[in-house]
Amino acid sequence: IDVSEERNEPIVLINPEITWASDEKVLNEEGCLSVPGIYDGVMRSTSVKVQALDADGNTHTIEADGLLAVCIQHELDHLMGKVFVEYLSPLKRNRIKSKLLKQQREDMKEARA
Repeated sequence: IDVSEERNEPIVLINPEITWASDEKVLNEEGCLSVPGIYDGVMRSTSVKVQALDADGNTHTIEADGLLAVCIQHELDHLMGKVFVEYLSPLKRNRIKSKLLKQQREDMKEARA
């Protein structure tokens, strides 16, 4: 994860575990490479504490808030097999599914042409 301005400060989290999450939540618009072109609001804790191994195998704890807290929660969802659209209502998920299927059909038509 790298939320630095220059994108030159990656944070390595091996086997991360959220050990604490704030009760305070915030609605952030999220997107994901797993569902390209789809963005929607997801409620996340504003702050988290995460215990993980670093690139050298040392255990450390990170206290994160703001964008970093959101990114950590989003990426840990992936480790649990979850993508952000699963937080959305069934109606929104069905619309997204329809949109992605339509795009897939259009892509297949273009590939055949």
